[in-house]
Amino acid sequence: MIITYQGVEFFKVQFGDTILAFNPISKESKSKTTRFFSDVALVSANHPDFNGVENLSYNGKDPLVISGPGEYETKGVFIKGFQSKTNYGGKEKINTIYIVVLEGMTLCFLGALVDEKLPADFLEAIEDIDILFLPIGGDGMLDAGKANKVAVTLEPKIIIPMHYEAADLKTFLKQAGEEGAKPVDKLTLKKKDLEGKEGEVIILTQTN
Repeated sequence: MIITYQGVEFFKVQFGDTILAFNPISKESKSKTTRFFSDVALVSANHPDFNGVENLSYNGKDPLVISGPGEYETKGVFIKGFQSKTNYGGKEKINTIYIVVLEGMTLCFLGALVDEKLPADFLEAIEDIDILFLPIGGDGMLDAGKANKVAVTLEPKIIIPMHYEAADLKTFLKQAGEEGAKPVDKLTLKKKDLEGKEGEVIILTQTN
């Protein structure tokens, strides 16, 4: 599995010939976006920073778009969405937390989650989280302090921070005891690579 960061909360996850995209940035967003074909697009909230599925079509092929709570299965990928909320963009709206299982690994994508009190149905459903995509920037979502509390609660093996400014990242790394973490261009991972990891923070450099 290869994970690259496209900015804001936009991630490309590739395994074999299959590509997933989390929270693609729309052309209507003020943030820079990028285009690539994706088999599956997961959208956590209806906002231009997260819902740019139009950028994931190629040569007449469109991605399977998942944009809310429920259970889904496609191409050997198992996905569960849980309703939460965000205040991103200045007003409260639905935010979907996704649990994605592929290649024997469990990914948890929190989107622009605002409340560190996690939904009960989500907490009942999760077991071990291998990779946690964690917003840490505040302003309608978790700030660094609340994000660290969520990470402690969920006990992931790897944490990938997202949606932050430099000061937010510095604060989060200090609270997480990971001040030595250095940015990398991509995360290439197999199940065996997770052995022995407990809350390791991986900072991904934005690729676009």
